[in-house]
Amino acid sequence: MSDKRATEPIEHLLEIMARLRDRDAGCPWDREQTFATIAPYTIEEAYEVADAIERGDLDALRDELGDLLFQVVFHARMAEESGTFDFGAVVAAICNKMRRRHPHVFGDAVVRSAAEQTAAWEEMKRRERAQDSKRSEGSSANGAGAAVLADVPVGLPALTRAAKLGKRAAGVGFDWPDARGVRAKVDEELGELDAALADGDAEAVAAEMGDVLFSLANLCRHLGLDPESCLRGANTRFSERFGRVEAAVNRGMSGDWRALGPADLDALWEAAKAAARK
Repeated sequence: MSDKRATEPIEHLLEIMARLRDRDAGCPWDREQTFATIAPYTIEEAYEVADAIERGDLDALRDELGDLLFQVVFHARMAEESGTFDFGAVVAAICNKMRRRHPHVFGDAVVRSAAEQTAAWEEMKRRERAQDSKRSEGSSANGAGAAVLADVPVGLPALTRAAKLGKRAAGVGFDWPDARGVRAKVDEELGELDAALADGDAEAVAAEMGDVLFSLANLCRHLGLDPESCLRGANTRFSERFGRVEAAVNRGMSGDWRALGPADLDALWEAAKAAARK
């Protein structure tokens, strides 16, 4: 596709967005939105992109990517109205960033593997964060060291943020040497959870459960797994298996769950797992 053909649909989308936000002829709902009110939709659309990928539905992926692109255009339009930046500045910023972070493609640097590129990418990001920290007065309470975790977004899903926090800390050497160390930490945290449960301290139980989940997220990181993807897979498997159990209850008990005891339900669950494996 030529640059002209690629540009025309974008221009059309920008025109649509401008019309939607027009004070006189626009959409009342679109005109009332702010960065804060649109942000949840942006997050939702990103999840729907991930869901389409997970399902292998490329038609849905096309549509969801369009919805996500519209979110970018929406934010850029609001920024343009405030005189801060416009869509062109967004595009220019990411183009500059990609060229800067790929000197082996757009410059003379040499990268021999994906692992080397990942390491180089993280180092460039670290340097950029350090520069940003120096430019921002009072960006941390106790100097440059506190900036290591400063820009990990709070709005990320908790498991994803836990993995990112662990990865960022690992970048300065604060990490377990291998997955075995993290696995041992999981056992340690489970022991502390058991102690809190024995004490009956609800606040301590919640804190220890958080530590267990944080350790599991970092175990995923050491194993090269995305914790959110792992949990989405577990959710999908549970939903499918529970659907089989529900179908069995509807067939055998006319949908009366109360007629089944724990052992009966466990047997149906095991049968559903076996059927799913087949």
